[in-house]
Amino acid sequence: MKAFVFPGQGAQFVGMGKDLYEQNPEAKSYFEKANEILGFRITDILFNGTAEELKETKVTQPAIFLHSVILAKTMGEDFRPDMVAGHSLGEFSALVAAGAMTFEDGLRLVSKRAMAMQKACEIRPSTMAAVLGLPDEKVEEICAQVTDEVVVPANYNCPGQIVISGSVEGVDKACELLKEAGAKRALKLAVGGAFHSPLMEPAREELAKAIEGTTISRPVCPIYQNVTASAVTDPAEIKKNLIAQLTAPVRWTQSVLNMTADGADYFMELGPGTVLQGLVKKISPNTTTEGRQ
Repeated sequence: MKAFVFPGQGAQFVGMGKDLYEQNPEAKSYFEKANEILGFRITDILFNGTAEELKETKVTQPAIFLHSVILAKTMGEDFRPDMVAGHSLGEFSALVAAGAMTFEDGLRLVSKRAMAMQKACEIRPSTMAAVLGLPDEKVEEICAQVTDEVVVPANYNCPGQIVISGSVEGVDKACELLKEAGAKRALKLAVGGAFHSPLMEPAREELAKAIEGTTISRPVCPIYQNVTASAVTDPAEIKKNLIAQLTAPVRWTQSVLNMTADGADYFMELGPGTVLQGLVKKISPNTTTEGRQ
């Protein structure tokens, strides 16, 4: 069974999608439609901008979404998923690719999500850190010990790799404790704020209104959502999980395990980078992985 997976923030690179734009008229029309919806020429930044410009929140999230979704849209009969999933932002790409949302609605939501997250980041200094070499339970236990600050597990990426998220002080404290507990690394990431933590509550509230007002249809196949890691096809449940996603952890390890338990033996990553292929291999070594970007 084929699973198609969609990457999140951090996978972007200058030049991504350029060949697609130049060689595929259908892709070009989607990119041009995106320029209209966003109110600026994101294609100029995507194809010819600088890495710094591409890192701007209002650009990064729509850029990755566009690359992933347009790849899926232009695959024709080759895009026949038995199941889909996306990492954080990638969940929006997965939903549009699987027909649960229109391209236009998906792009508008992703743009609003980026702006809302940016605003939430400016309210309080916050950050994230990658933790390597400890069991999930140990990381959870240590985060729970930091009671005077906010710090929580945010991304369960693969066994032995978790990202934590919270206030700068909370993450610093947790990193010290995690190193003492034997973590190989507890390294702060160059991100704008504490994604997938309670500090994203202002963004969640803002995005909730937009999601509530968006039509979500039954997708062509189950989507394994970040919040529950289980197969979902009911539009009301998809909405609820999508709203919860900003303040809840990304359960990627659990999602891949559930997908393989449900029969997935082939994973194709659509979009920039190869991060998800690497994570899938670590979670489920016997699967076949491939990418298209």
